[in-house]
Amino acid sequence: MIQNPILAGFNPDPSFCRVGEDYYIATSTFEWYPGVQIHHSRDFVNWTLVARPLNRAALLDMRGNPDSCGIWAPCLSYADGQFWLMYTDVKRLDGPFKDAHNYITCCPTIDGDWADPWYVNSQGFDPTLFHDDDCRKYVANVQWNHRGPGTGVNPAHDAFDGILLQEWSPKDGLVGPVKNIYAGTKRGLTEAPHIFRRNGYYYLTTAEGGTGYEHAVTLSRSRDIWGPYEDHPDLHVMCADGSDGPAQRTGHGQYVETHWGDCFHTFLMGRPIAGPQGGQFCPLGRETGIDRVVWKDDWLYLERGGQVAGATVTPPVDVARHAPVAVNYQFSDSLPADFQWLRTPDPDRIFRLDLDALVLIGRESIGSWFEQSLVARRQEHHRYSAETTVAFDPSTYQQAAGLTTYYNAHKYHAVTVTHDATLGRILTVMSCPGEWPDAAVTFPADPVRLGVGAVHLRVTVNDAVQQFWYRLDDGDWQTIGPGLDASVISDEGGKGEHASFTGAFVGMIAFDLTGQGAEARFAEFTYRPDGT
Repeated sequence: MIQNPILAGFNPDPSFCRVGEDYYIATSTFEWYPGVQIHHSRDFVNWTLVARPLNRAALLDMRGNPDSCGIWAPCLSYADGQFWLMYTDVKRLDGPFKDAHNYITCCPTIDGDWADPWYVNSQGFDPTLFHDDDCRKYVANVQWNHRGPGTGVNPAHDAFDGILLQEWSPKDGLVGPVKNIYAGTKRGLTEAPHIFRRNGYYYLTTAEGGTGYEHAVTLSRSRDIWGPYEDHPDLHVMCADGSDGPAQRTGHGQYVETHWGDCFHTFLMGRPIAGPQGGQFCPLGRETGIDRVVWKDDWLYLERGGQVAGATVTPPVDVARHAPVAVNYQFSDSLPADFQWLRTPDPDRIFRLDLDALVLIGRESIGSWFEQSLVARRQEHHRYSAETTVAFDPSTYQQAAGLTTYYNAHKYHAVTVTHDATLGRILTVMSCPGEWPDAAVTFPADPVRLGVGAVHLRVTVNDAVQQFWYRLDDGDWQTIGPGLDASVISDEGGKGEHASFTGAFVGMIAFDLTGQGAEARFAEFTYRPDGT
């Protein structure tokens, strides 16, 4: 069976693209670099990361972007013998403005060097590129209304001021009039447009209800791409609001007809678990799921009926699902594909590979939005452990390096090697619970005094509780600090799910607030799902 999510751990806003018998899903990466994740499959059961195309300054530079900004909702398509990618770089989150800039790039191969981008517009976010049968191209995106209540087209949430459409060409850019083609339903928060054509209709898929538990996939149609668009008889193709299944927060996806003759629709989803003080939280962020859909009277419905997507789905072909395995990463010729860093297109300033080690060059703090030496991979399981070994010789408390569980600059836990004027080299824990303004708390009151040599670090995460550990030489593992609240490292942590919406990472951190670039050497990194 297909087991949802098909892309586990922080893979939101899935854009679904078919090229012959190959299928691709592009997902948002927000402030993580390189930008946009693209996975490939031929069976819908097993997916492989094949590209992160926005990998140089000409395509993306996010230094200074606040948390949860950067790459929102890419659109991946194929036409004219090449792949096309449209994406937004959002420069502001809080307040009335978004400063969202939209671009298009292309490449003949999915894993090649993508072209320097065309700038398109800055009217809003969640852009899509549609290639019509007559070879004309159109872009659509959310229009963002900064002016205040009562000024937009949708009374429910009028900052989301409808879906704009305009023709575009690589040669001439935007051409002709721009038109607001869709205001959305009464659910509001209308975003994430995708257009496809079938049986004489243009179909407009949008996401509504925000990224929380009221999220939905909305469908409308028109005989003319410019509208007017009529809404689906049920308004929404998918919505998990009010249900109690494992796939929650379903919305924001795209439709594809397969070469096998059946139809599927992707969606983002969350898998909530119980929090430490009651309530629920999604430690794995917004993930990607898929389900079967069918056509009735030229409208799309879930094949299973209703609007609640399934946790398991019958695949188009009979294949085995790859079981979760522990991964031991070695640092030799290149950074392993599972790892990313934050914001900067100049990674040579924050890390290098040297003699089978990952060397982090201490830069700004763990809370920086500019140049931060943090290299990490996604948390993909509710229960896991991660280990690394660090060699670091700090000379001041302003230098630190170690292991972190990280959501953003205000939601993290970290165990670090640092320096104390009296004790010398020590091991301590920092924790930022996500409150505003942030206040990092250090545990324990009596830090671990270290001698010379490398330090082995471990974190274990068991649903809502995590614990840091350390080991010296060939000694036994010992805990350091208290059990920590793992729900901090989630959408719901801190100010809540609508205030931030990326995902949990675990990885290696180094900072040097003296500005001298003290270096930390990490010999390896292991990620182990519970039970492997």
